[in-house]
Parts: sequence; C-alpha cells; structure tokens
Amino acid sequence: MRVIKNIKRLYFDDKIQEIANKRKGPWELTNWINRQKLPATEAIKHNGQPCLSPECLWDMLHSTFNTAQNCQINIEILNEIDYKPTTQWASFSKEELKQAIVKCNDSSALRPDKLSWQYLKIIIKQDECLTNIINIANACINLGHWLNYFKCSSTIIIPKPNKSSYDHAKMFHPIILLNMLGKLIEKVIAKRIQFTVANNNFIHTSQLGGLKFKSTMDAGVMLMHIVRSGWAKGKSTSTLAFNISQFFLSLNHNLLTSILSKAGLESKVSNFFANYLIQSTKKSHYLDLRGLQKIPL
Repeated sequence: MRVIKNIKRLYFDDKIQEIANKRKGPWELTNWINRQKLPATEAIKHNGQPCLSPECLWDMLHSTFNTAQNCQINIEILNEIDYKPTTQWASFSKEELKQAIVKCNDSSALRPDKLSWQYLKIIIKQDECLTNIINIANACINLGHWLNYFKCSSTIIIPKPNKSSYDHAKMFHPIILLNMLGKLIEKVIAKRIQFTVANNNFIHTSQLGGLKFKSTMDAGVMLMHIVRSGWAKGKSTSTLAFNISQFFLSLNHNLLTSILSKAGLESKVSNFFANYLIQSTKKSHYLDLRGLQKIPL
C-alpha cells in the first residue's frame, strides 16, 4: 500500500507541475472551471406579490426595516425624567482616537472609502494625519454638522443561514458599511457619551448590555440577587425574557435628541446628532441586492 501511495503521489505531482508550469493554466486544478449546477431560486414576496425589479426590492426593504420611522410619539413621557447638570464637552485627544482603534479587527471589509482598520492604524501613526482627524471631529461637534461624506454607505444583503424559505425580507441581514474615517470618529463620540451619562447616573442600574465594565457575569450576579431576595421572603422567582424586534431601527430621532438634552450633554452635541440622523443631501447610498436577486433554496 505504501508503494502504491508513493507512486500516485509522484504521478499527481508531475501532473501539477505540467499544468502549472508547462501549460500555464493553474486554474485547471480547481473544480470551478467544470460545468456547474445552477442553484434553484425563488422570488422575494412583498404584500403577496413577487419582487422582480431592484426598485421593488428596495421598497420592500424600506417598508420592512423602517416601519416606525414616521410614527407619532408622545414626547411628554420624558417629563418624568429630571435634567442632569450640563457637562462641558471637551475637545478630543490623540489618546482617545488611539485607544478607540487599537482593538479593531485588521481583517475587516473595505468600506466605501476603500479603507480598513489596518490601513487607518497606519495612517494615525503620522502625527499630522492624527491632528487633522481630531480637527475634523472637533469641528463636527462645534458646528453641529455631520459631513455628507461620512453618511455615504453601502448596504449588503446577506441571507440568514439554514432557513427553509427565503421569500420574505426578514430572512436576510442588511449590513451597512460606512466610511471608515467616520466610523472611527463615531467610536470616540460613543465612548465619550457613555462615560458622561454613566458619570451623572443617567443610565438605570439594571442596564447592562452594551456598557463598559458591565459583563455577562454582572448580569448573572444581578439576576441571582433578585432570585435570592425572593427566596428570603419565602417567594419563588420566575424570569421572563423577550426581544424588541428592530428596536434601534424604530427609535424615533426627535425623541433621541430630547433624551440627550436630558442626559446633561451640551446643546451643540444634541444639535450634532439632530444633523447626524438626517439623510444626506447627495445621492450617496449604494445597495447591493445580489443576495436578494439570487436566493438558493
């Protein structure tokens, strides 16, 4: 058996060298050049009708993931919340930007500006480049304006795995790719805001998700405290968990800016987010519908 294996290996090694060096066709070594069986496909349906054009697909996605965009809200619900003391918004520092990018994945996908975190890490090592980025970030906050360039995005539609049918929009994940430089500034702003609202006790103590220094272990400790407190009173404890579908997509923009004002942030920060949330004045949105136009059954 060993002799047979050695002979087969020598034979195929010779064939690989012949194809790669003499015939100059390394692609012949792969299976994709052979005849492929086309996957079965099915059309996405919206309101009972198949979507057969990119325009129809876009209308379907927009109506699915922006259902609460124009819903009326009662802003008086915020009257129960007291205004926190206003905290002065300081200028950004070089250390903030360096810390925000240090743990970012170098293998991330290229954004519309053709940058990745790996490239941006090299760029900010140049002190002049880092200073210019900080100046841009400070100007955006002080002027209450988010540049149209940072609002440019590409939307990639990715099918959710292992679904029995792909004829509804909820069977897909829309992934939004923003320009990388804008993402870096957003990360610094988000960290700064989280520190401010946590410092003035604006966040409820039971809020654990998405916060610094709040881990899964903290959530478990809090849950066990509630359970044991019930036991001490001779009561049994039940847990009800639920998920609010499309919560962030359904968040009203006017309500969000009012909340930021209550949280103790300067008016220029609230003005910045009011401009951040409005649509770009330029046609800067690219939608990749390939995942919807050819759906494997």
